Amino acid sequence: MRLAGMMLLLAFGAAPAVALDYPARPITLIVSHVPGGPSDVIARILGRLLAPVLRQPLVIENRPGAGGTVAAEQAAQAPADGYTLLMGSTAILATNPARQKNIGFDPQLDFAPITLLGTQANVLVVNPALPARSLEQLIELARAKPGHLTFASAGHGSAAHLAGELFKIEARAELVHVPYKKPGPALQDVIGGHVQMMFAPAALVANHIRAGRLRALAVATIKRSPLLPDVATIVELGHPGFDATTWYGLVAPAGTPKEIVDVLHHSAAAVIDDPAARKIMGGLGIDVVGNSPREFEAYIKAQIPKWAAVIKSIATHTH
Repeated sequence: MRLAGMMLLLAFGAAPAVALDYPARPITLIVSHVPGGPSDVIARILGRLLAPVLRQPLVIENRPGAGGTVAAEQAAQAPADGYTLLMGSTAILATNPARQKNIGFDPQLDFAPITLLGTQANVLVVNPALPARSLEQLIELARAKPGHLTFASAGHGSAAHLAGELFKIEARAELVHVPYKKPGPALQDVIGGHVQMMFAPAALVANHIRAGRLRALAVATIKRSPLLPDVATIVELGHPGFDATTWYGLVAPAGTPKEIVDVLHHSAAAVIDDPAARKIMGGLGIDVVGNSPREFEAYIKAQIPKWAAVIKSIATHTH
């Protein structure tokens, strides 16, 4: 970590005074999940790695509720001084604005993007008893029997639900959504054959796939998952642009000085690029990104209309 610290000192040799005396006290990182959830685990890894570089602790504050809206509202209203950050996610920054009316923040206006920390591959898995051994066979089966096949998720608006809805649009097939309260019970019912399929994080299903309890048909990200290198992507299987990635990124309240955003970006990008950090994140099925604030801003901007269209299609079909 000493190397990362030295690199930062070199990078900010000519930095303005505001950055040089930042941070002068602990930084609060607000997380929208309970301890142990993916964004919480990433936040704690990041906090542990950043503390020696920034020479201040990162205090993790868990504020679950309303699909991330509680945490986002708190962060959006915090002073823009670099001492309150938010662990952003697909839900908070891309899907909630379309799903929930009157949320107390605007993902593009109320936050300053710092960096996209990592992406998590979702895998389309089916119960092995289903007579579909490939993605095309599944699509044919779904089209032949409209409303017959079911897909599980961790609840309405969850990543698994929206991935399934995006797949319905792409496959032009009628599938029935079966929502659960958590990913675990949803997955158990797919393994038990009560529900036929599910989009689930690679880290959650890899062992079940190897043991033959689930059959993996495709990965729902642009690139293959290192956890399941033999499983092709939906893009490779003839559906260009299909991407139902779950992602996590660091944002600050809008108006945070650029110098502070730069310090946080360079610090975070340096520590998550460390081989030890990559290994820990990889074990969780997280592919490290660490892009620039401008790239992350463009990424969020592209994600919002994409998921708004998916959410609109759900509303159309349920009314």
